[in-house]
Amino acid sequence: MASQKLQCTDGERTRCEVWTRVMGYFRPVSFFNTGKKSEHYSRKHFQECVAANESFSDKYAD
Repeated sequence: MASQKLQCTDGERTRCEVWTRVMGYFRPVSFFNTGKKSEHYSRKHFQECVAANESFSDKYAD
């Protein structure tokens, strides 16, 4: 599968709202106070390995 690179003009772009789970419920990051935003941006996010996912799918797919 060949990768496809998409490019948008500034007129085609829309603001993306990022939501995250806080204390058991979801809330937009833009509503956080300064300290909470800092904590959010310093988090390490899970990144799934594509190769591992494909081998898992091959092994367990029906």
